[in-house]
Amino acid sequence: MQRLDDQGTLLRPAPSAILSATRVVAVLRASHASEYAPIIEALQLGDVRSIELTLSTPGVWDELPRLQERFGDTLEIGVGTVTTAAEAETALDLGAAYIVTPVTTPDIISACVRRGVAVYPGGLTPTELHAGWKLGATAVKVFPASTVGAGYVSQLRGPFPDIQVIPSGGVDIDDVPAWIRAGALAVSLGGPLLGDAFKGGDLQELTARARRVRDLVNQTAAELGAAR
Repeated sequence: MQRLDDQGTLLRPAPSAILSATRVVAVLRASHASEYAPIIEALQLGDVRSIELTLSTPGVWDELPRLQERFGDTLEIGVGTVTTAAEAETALDLGAAYIVTPVTTPDIISACVRRGVAVYPGGLTPTELHAGWKLGATAVKVFPASTVGAGYVSQLRGPFPDIQVIPSGGVDIDDVPAWIRAGALAVSLGGPLLGDAFKGGDLQELTARARRVRDLVNQTAAELGAAR
């Protein structure tokens, strides 16, 4: 169900100030969520401050409050791979900053919109993406983004000029400028950003990759601004 104001306008949860400023989401998957804290610290040093904890990783419910206490409001922590309304409600009760889904499930979107929390439902086809947007999604997640490429955004904007998009799934670091130029609200990166960090890799290299992504976003946004 849509949430409307007194004038009948859809009340769509806005993206956070952190996401609006940084435009990068780091998607974390590991053998257990207890491994997340040092990875998040390294990402934060590289100014990637929107962190998605995926429910395909065991231990997220236990670790989420601990991570929130540790990092406070210096970054935002959302919950992803949410596939049921019950999972969404649990995440929201634990204080998740946003919800990400791999599919377009109306009950999940409605739960988030009702509570005023940003939600990014996944979809690939115009029908799926428009359905999520119409229900009040903050932005829709194009997934898997690597199957369509950045040009897909401009194609979507033909019939849906106001739709906000975040690509996820197979987005490489070198792809970031193309997606930002295409008008993506943000980019979502997993393996290409995390690399071997969860396998004992150098966390300074992770910070360097994070900084590179943020630099690419900033440079591209500046170029777009100068061209206007």
